[in-house]
Amino acid sequence: MSRPDLVACLERRMPEAIELLRRLVETNSYTGNRDGVNRVGAITAEMFAPLGFAAERVPSTNPLWGDHLILSRPGGGADAIAMISHLDTVFPPEEEVQNRFHWQREGNRIYGPGTHDIKGGTVMMWLVLMALRELAPNLFEQVSWKLFWNSSEETLSHDFGVVCLERIEGNTRAALVFEAEGRRERASRLVVARKGRATWRLRVSGRGAHAGGRHPYGANAIVQMAHSIQQVAALTDYARHITFNLGCVSGGGGLNRVPHEAVAEGEFRAFTPEAYAAAKSALLALAGPGAVTSPADGYACHVSAEILSESRPWPRNAATDRLFSVWEQAARELDMELESEERGGLSDGNLLWHAVPTIDGLGPYGQNDHCSERSADGSKVPEFVEADSFVPKAALNATAIRILLDPAARPFAPQPIRF
Repeated sequence: MSRPDLVACLERRMPEAIELLRRLVETNSYTGNRDGVNRVGAITAEMFAPLGFAAERVPSTNPLWGDHLILSRPGGGADAIAMISHLDTVFPPEEEVQNRFHWQREGNRIYGPGTHDIKGGTVMMWLVLMALRELAPNLFEQVSWKLFWNSSEETLSHDFGVVCLERIEGNTRAALVFEAEGRRERASRLVVARKGRATWRLRVSGRGAHAGGRHPYGANAIVQMAHSIQQVAALTDYARHITFNLGCVSGGGGLNRVPHEAVAEGEFRAFTPEAYAAAKSALLALAGPGAVTSPADGYACHVSAEILSESRPWPRNAATDRLFSVWEQAARELDMELESEERGGLSDGNLLWHAVPTIDGLGPYGQNDHCSERSADGSKVPEFVEADSFVPKAALNATAIRILLDPAARPFAPQPIRF
């Protein structure tokens, strides 16, 4: 079936797709809003039920968070495809109210929480599957589809990775992650690698003293922390794509005391396992006796360093590159410009790439995710998705899936299924 037929099919679905997006966006699903996350899960299951998907809900290991959602549709053939999105956003209900951040369409832009990250991606999944069912019904029926929604992706909850890997079948050809696409001028950009991330804590133990009468006996933990923070900042290495970020610092007490304790927390990120390991080692090496000592007797501050959480890097790899080549072929068929990018932010792809070929950035195009503010002068613009990005991207994804599963690519295969 021709490109015009595919585009026409998707355009017919767009009014319904926009209405589905509105329902999702108007339901607050801040990660900590368990009931709201579960309501978005219920809407999502309702969306895909007409396509024959059965729902499974898996409680998060954190009881304060909503349930992960898995939708399954067994097929009659040998291949399976996994699709991944998430239910939660970063916006608490009170922030949406305070900033008047809600569903609002202004021309081609649709503003609202999750329009870009990632409720637009969920609607993209729906559009792609609707098109495949209508235009390639044999393919749609043959594939075993498994769709996953993380209830707490904005915290990158590691239990979701376990949930997926326990249910992804051995014949799964690809894990397709529907985070929003990138853009460079006219070219769409798919994600083929992501940085790993670790959060860390430095704690300085000094010695308190009266700031007036016994100042020389104090070992100032805040002064030591200032020194340690500079050491951490110096670990950023742009040439190796290693970044360290200091997120918060606290310490001390009354102004009449030499502070005995200070704490700093932050994160570091790196693309490759080697760079990640080097960054981790350098951070932990900062632990030990500090440079700040008591003038009276040389009592030294002590620095401790610990890793609080880790998410493995998703490095550039052959399996993802092969998937990207499929999307490149689809882009050529559709006369679209396509590029790959290595993205610094995390996604659920970090949890899956090592087990199944994974590609990301399959959602629509938008900007300003995690931003709810708008200013009168236009210097602050909240999260939005571009409505006209859905149809071309859905056409690309549907075409790529058809190419990926084309039996003509295999020896001794039956006749290929075509649009």
